[in-house]
Amino acid sequence: MRINAVVWLIVLLLLGGCDQSVPEQKGFAGMGDQASGFTPVVPGRVFSFPADHGAHAGFRIEWWYVTANLKDQQGREFGVQWTLFRSALNPAPELAGWGSQTIWLGHAAVTSATAHHAAERYARGGVGQAGVGLTPFEAWIDDWQFVSHSQDPLSDMQLSAKDKSFSYQLHLTASRPLVLQGDKGFSQKSEQGQASYYYSQPFFQASGTLQIDGQTYTVSGPAWLDREWSSQPLTANQTGWDWFSLHLDSGAHVMLYRMRQKDGAPYLTGTWIDADGQTQTLHSGQITLTPEDTASVAGRSMPVRWSISIPDKHLDIRLSALNPNAWMNLRIPYWEGPVNISGSHTGNGYLEMTGY
Repeated sequence: MRINAVVWLIVLLLLGGCDQSVPEQKGFAGMGDQASGFTPVVPGRVFSFPADHGAHAGFRIEWWYVTANLKDQQGREFGVQWTLFRSALNPAPELAGWGSQTIWLGHAAVTSATAHHAAERYARGGVGQAGVGLTPFEAWIDDWQFVSHSQDPLSDMQLSAKDKSFSYQLHLTASRPLVLQGDKGFSQKSEQGQASYYYSQPFFQASGTLQIDGQTYTVSGPAWLDREWSSQPLTANQTGWDWFSLHLDSGAHVMLYRMRQKDGAPYLTGTWIDADGQTQTLHSGQITLTPEDTASVAGRSMPVRWSISIPDKHLDIRLSALNPNAWMNLRIPYWEGPVNISGSHTGNGYLEMTGY
């Protein structure tokens, strides 16, 4: 799902119009607000690469989102997050320089069993402080970078970020194809038809170094890229979501999300990804997703242990957070961190929870 802090309205007030009154937001972080004038998301889009790795003018919100589950040589576990969000303040054509109506937002985090650090960056478009290019592919904000070292975008990447308490420099490679989520990349978020265009690269393998609290570790492990763009991905009734990206030791991968609502049952769906990249959409009747245990995190009760059952795939697993206190204490706070998998399958992955 990966649409946590792309809060176009709040960013507008922070960087583009602080003297304006704040209208009532609909849905989590205003993402259920109407998107008049922006390009709608409709079924039947034909994806084109490498062009779709870049920015999509006309759409309101967009993100490049990487997570990694890492271990050092002693088996100590870590999680890494790197995200770049693009937010358009209005649907008018983009202007050059300081006339740009694009805001960029970056999030980065490192998690261990005992520590969690997160940081954010903001930038105005049009002045070179942040952006996305295609020849070669590069996404950046300040000195945080996700850049290609190959003519084949997303096959050979370098990922880096740093803040006062952490940094990381990772090499990411993938030899298997991208995955279109939902219905050939049309990812529905509600029964009313809200949706995004959504593809992933779940087959990245990462290696490199990370620093946390003054200690340096050599690490490696699986990583996952999510790419989404939309104009109104939520309804006014949706309060938040629980999103899962799972690497199974069998070689399969699973993406699930549960969109919680003020009234009615959550909207639940996902994708089963075979080891060779073949996909199957998972519908709500095929999935049992249950919070099993909670922890008090930042004054909130957060479900940090879950059970997931997908009988058609003989999957019956339990997820537990590596660090229950993986709270992203940013302007728009949320929970995101690595999880471990036990039960019928083993493995690891990432969990994001918003709106609690």
